[in-house]
Amino acid sequence: MTNQRKNPDTRQASISRRRFLQTTAITGGVLAVGGTASIRVLAAPPTIKLGQIAPMTGSAAEFGPFYRDAAHLGVKHINAAAEKVFGGPLISEIITEDTNTQPTPAIESARKLVESDGVPAYVGAWSSGVTTATATSVAIPNNVLQISNGSTSPLISVLPEDEGKDLLFRTTSPDTFQGVVVAQLASGEIMDDFKFKTASTIYVNNPYGQGLSNAFARSFQLRGGTVHAQIPHPEQVQPTYKSQLAAALKDDPDILFCASYPGHTATFCKESRDTFDYTSWLFCDGNKSTKVIEAVGADTLAGKLGTAPGSDPSIPAYKNFEASYEKEYGRTRVPPFTASAYDAAVTIGLAVARAVANGDTDLTGPVIRDHLRPVSNPPGDQVIGGNADGLAKGMQMIKDGTDVDYSGAAGAVDYNDAGDVKTPVEIWEFTDAGEIETIDLRSPEDIPAE
Repeated sequence: MTNQRKNPDTRQASISRRRFLQTTAITGGVLAVGGTASIRVLAAPPTIKLGQIAPMTGSAAEFGPFYRDAAHLGVKHINAAAEKVFGGPLISEIITEDTNTQPTPAIESARKLVESDGVPAYVGAWSSGVTTATATSVAIPNNVLQISNGSTSPLISVLPEDEGKDLLFRTTSPDTFQGVVVAQLASGEIMDDFKFKTASTIYVNNPYGQGLSNAFARSFQLRGGTVHAQIPHPEQVQPTYKSQLAAALKDDPDILFCASYPGHTATFCKESRDTFDYTSWLFCDGNKSTKVIEAVGADTLAGKLGTAPGSDPSIPAYKNFEASYEKEYGRTRVPPFTASAYDAAVTIGLAVARAVANGDTDLTGPVIRDHLRPVSNPPGDQVIGGNADGLAKGMQMIKDGTDVDYSGAAGAVDYNDAGDVKTPVEIWEFTDAGEIETIDLRSPEDIPAE
């Protein structure tokens, strides 16, 4: 038998060919082994940058860190699921920018996310005035998807700039729900020993405050109540609200409904007590705040009631989220709209997963939007949120072409034609221990239309 040796050129060509095949396999091809088997190495999926605008400063600065952490937790869960199913993350990073709880700085923050960072979608905002301003000035003109976690103004459902665009969504109920529950509460429909005949309102002069004040006034009057006055105050926190309080309290209403934010409420409640000797207040989500307790005092606030879009703590997704949130960030408190911030990030992530499974590589705002309702709404197999394992199961179903229906931490995330969802409304109470307790939960099915 003759021993034949390859010359150096032939040997080098053979080595180069092997390296080419190995490189091809690593980048998503198939490497043959023994002529009968193959090893498939998945290519990393395309990714997006996700934005978020949140009130890290300003009158709602107390809430911003909670929303930031919730959205980041959602991204962490989405990426952990995507690693298992697609072989890599779907969201390369999440970038949170401050709104200062004001439209003008929020517009600059949103513009930075869209124009500098190149995000096709972002979560936010909390304030309805901020959400409408950023949507009309930045998101919609640039074909960017925006999902608010905490804006409840009815205006968002019918925003003229979004007509025919379908780029503005939210993961919490509009105030057509909360306004009715506040009116039910004030008129005695919910508690026999809590009933009033007359009311006035003081509200922050933006789409949130005006929308909630109007929704309450209409529903309270339909129940036989009298609304003496609806008094706006500036969106910028003021040193005094004496003129607004004088107008709101002129006819001595039985109850004063406060549709405002913590920074404002902390000041005008102290003035209401100290200057006008009036403490018959009824609160909403914007006042559900430790800052208000610190400013006004637990003894004054004890027993005062309020409402807020809430979450059902008994549903599996909320339990999962609460446990994950505490483990990740050490937070045992979950303010209103925190779970819905998680849901906003997760539904964007699931929509991206469906787009990738569909073969889309240009992940623009409209492309993500087109996959949003198919992963969030019935019919479909239920996907339980709140942890990475549940999302991984759902993501595998998405990859396999199965219809899915995401069950969120804040409740069902069934986006209707206007981009709205229906979540519960809670009734809460300030306690004499300086805490805030939920005392009742009204399911969407039990809330009247008006």
